[in-house]
Amino acid sequence: MKAMAELGPGLSSTGSGPPGSVSLAVSSSLSAFSSLRRYGTELSIGELKRKLELVVGVAAPWMELELRGAGGELLARLEPDDALLGAFPVSDGCGLHVIDRSGGRMGQFEDVSQVPKYEMADSDYDKRTDSVRSFLRRRRWGRFDADAEQQRGAEEERRRAEEAELAAAMSPGCRCLVSIPGQPRHRGTIAYVGLTDFKPGHWVGVRYDEPVGKHDGSVGGRRYFECPEPYGAFVRPQRVTVGDFPAEDDGLDEL
Repeated sequence: MKAMAELGPGLSSTGSGPPGSVSLAVSSSLSAFSSLRRYGTELSIGELKRKLELVVGVAAPWMELELRGAGGELLARLEPDDALLGAFPVSDGCGLHVIDRSGGRMGQFEDVSQVPKYEMADSDYDKRTDSVRSFLRRRRWGRFDADAEQQRGAEEERRRAEEAELAAAMSPGCRCLVSIPGQPRHRGTIAYVGLTDFKPGHWVGVRYDEPVGKHDGSVGGRRYFECPEPYGAFVRPQRVTVGDFPAEDDGLDEL
């Protein structure tokens, strides 16, 4: 347990093994990661290299092996290939560092952005019969359901018309009550009514009586109204009720 603790975090263990084997922290010049592996001391260095190929991704002929202590100090270079692992000062907790002499770079096999990717033209993808798009088209699902798409368009048009009608009945300076599902209701004054640059549809800019907004009346570099931050907010007309909503007295001025 002490030897494994000295190997530090990020190591995975294959467990304890029989006598005549050692547990080594395998690392390589191609990766920042290491793993705990157990190997028999009767293995030749050549056999050990072949076993390491699948661990570090380096071909055996391009490997140079270094035996390192628990603190990272060099104990021995593992050569020649016909020497036995047990002939070196190896013990549980030692490090086995693989140096790749083929020209590979650190992180070469970890950064997927360096891997060439095949990209198919949309026109070619559209012709395939075994694609998700083809599957959806055959079953008339999603955007390939013309009736549902038409219904969604009509619903969106109806909602926009409702917003425009509600917005037409509001004007800056009117007192209001904002009711958003799942949030406390807040009072304020309408400071802006109309279209915006940040999202389509009609919006109502509200100057709240309390600092419960999100901005100072400016969104995306455009100023729609003036107010201290964070007293300003934009809400859909459906969430705004115009009426006689005086500012609530919090009683802070009372003696």
